[in-house]
Amino acid sequence: MIEFLTQNFVPILFAGLLFFLLCGIPVAFGLAATGLLFGFIGMELGLFGANLFQALPLRVLGIMQNDTLLAIPFFTLMGIILERSGMAEDLLDTVGQVFGPVRGGLAIAVILVGALLAATTGVVAAAVISMGLISLPIMLRYGYNRTIATGTITASGTLAQAIPPSLVLIVMADQLGRSVGDMYAGALVPAMLLVGCYLLFVILLAIFRPSWVPALPPEARIYREPNGSSGHRSLIVLMLVCAAAAVAWSRIHASVINPLIERPFDTAPTDEVFILSTTVASLLALLLALLNKFLKLNLLSRLAQQVTFVLIPPLVLIFLVLGTIFLGVATPTEGGAMGAVGALIMAASRRRLSFAMLKQALDSTARLSVFVLFILIGSTVFSFTFNAADGHFWVEHLFDKLPGGQLGFLIVVNFLIFVLGMFIDFFEIAFIVIPILAPVAEKMGIDLIWFGVIIAMNLQTSFLTPPFGFALFYLRSVAPKADYLDRITNKRIPAVSTPQIYKGSIAFICIQLFMVGVIIAFPGLVTGNLQQGEKLSTEEVLQQLQIPVEPDADTDSAEEEPAPESSLDPDIEPDAQTPATEQADEDPARALERALQQPPER
Repeated sequence: MIEFLTQNFVPILFAGLLFFLLCGIPVAFGLAATGLLFGFIGMELGLFGANLFQALPLRVLGIMQNDTLLAIPFFTLMGIILERSGMAEDLLDTVGQVFGPVRGGLAIAVILVGALLAATTGVVAAAVISMGLISLPIMLRYGYNRTIATGTITASGTLAQAIPPSLVLIVMADQLGRSVGDMYAGALVPAMLLVGCYLLFVILLAIFRPSWVPALPPEARIYREPNGSSGHRSLIVLMLVCAAAAVAWSRIHASVINPLIERPFDTAPTDEVFILSTTVASLLALLLALLNKFLKLNLLSRLAQQVTFVLIPPLVLIFLVLGTIFLGVATPTEGGAMGAVGALIMAASRRRLSFAMLKQALDSTARLSVFVLFILIGSTVFSFTFNAADGHFWVEHLFDKLPGGQLGFLIVVNFLIFVLGMFIDFFEIAFIVIPILAPVAEKMGIDLIWFGVIIAMNLQTSFLTPPFGFALFYLRSVAPKADYLDRITNKRIPAVSTPQIYKGSIAFICIQLFMVGVIIAFPGLVTGNLQQGEKLSTEEVLQQLQIPVEPDADTDSAEEEPAPESSLDPDIEPDAQTPATEQADEDPARALERALQQPPER
């Protein structure tokens, strides 16, 4: 029995963790209990020393002092304040009026607002519930296909997992030992492509199944001009002017920003240029709208002004937060703090900030932050025992025989995480699975930022996959469970069934998995957005360190300095001829020079 336990300790360790989780014990305590129990068992079996857990208090203290994790409460507070201030309602109402006149317009509005809420609130529950309460009745009222309506709402709400500043990206960066800023930069383009795929799906439905996604009738459009026009022309002109300003800024961005931040490059990262250009365009739109309002110029339509005043402030807040992070002016923690202050200012400017709302937001933020912290502490206790038992070697051997190398590893890992996402939350997956797989991925030469973005995109499906898709439950809690009489049309609207909600998620799960495949096939979508440092030759490095470059070995012997007399004695080893004091006091820069000149190990 003892021999069996010794030889199969790591698989039994995982079985013990699964047992604790199936018993309904909270994940944080299940992880800690498994680590402690099997750590003591391993000590009794002689696998570990008696001092196994001596460093554990220091590790826990290190978690408490981790500045990166401070970004989680800041971004959470920012999102909750914006959500409680009624921003979602205003956005859905306004964007719905912009796209309502076209087929699929309401679905497009839901996707765009979902993306905007993802970049501000970052909370899936808030996004799904808000859109379910506001958009779903309107979609049902005007004859939207029920599976398309429910699927659009649930999928758009889960964008909070993929679009920076996402909480899951912060956790992934911490677990992978990478910069949060790099993780945000790597995830930006894939997240935008995912939003584009959602929009393309709705557009295709509008073309091939127009009856499933009808347009809003004229009587439902509330922002009209005195002459009866919709005001879209004024909005389009404003957008073109702002787009021209964004393009103009993108041309001069590097020449303006690089000297300010002392960056020694002639170019700037694409994501940084995009964020700052959009910020310039947004600020210009807000300035023009304010001038039009206070000077009573009447150059903008009601719709254009409403869109500007509702849409631009949260956009500017998002772009300023992400822009400062991408520029390196602020850390993610500082960017989150700035975002929280900006959210408080926005809520106060709308006269929607109250003491009760602030207290509730702080309470929710504290709960989520403590939840994350306890899971991290539990995973640290588990990893002590796991690493002491050489579990990382056991996991590595599980994958080293897979065909296909990196591709085979990524396919199997993504399949595993997709299945796990059906049963456990993304936080648990990030804290349990990622620390185990990350060393294997790094040893196989996989870029960990790329790996983290792939996993984050896959984790998004965990909110949509039965039986425990949380976004499905959130929508079920607010969707009508019985037939009701619509107050606008006075028609009886049938209830939304649970199978309709589940069916609606299938198409969007396929889109998300397609995007996972695209990111695997084209890693440049992630790594191409990371700022690459300028590569210097050995001579350039030595020159910057002010170290004279030694002549090459093949230089004519006449040009070489004469060797010391002691080096001419063939009976004395070269190293032995150097006094011990000389070796001890050797210039570190000279050691660096020699290290740079050595060929790399293979």
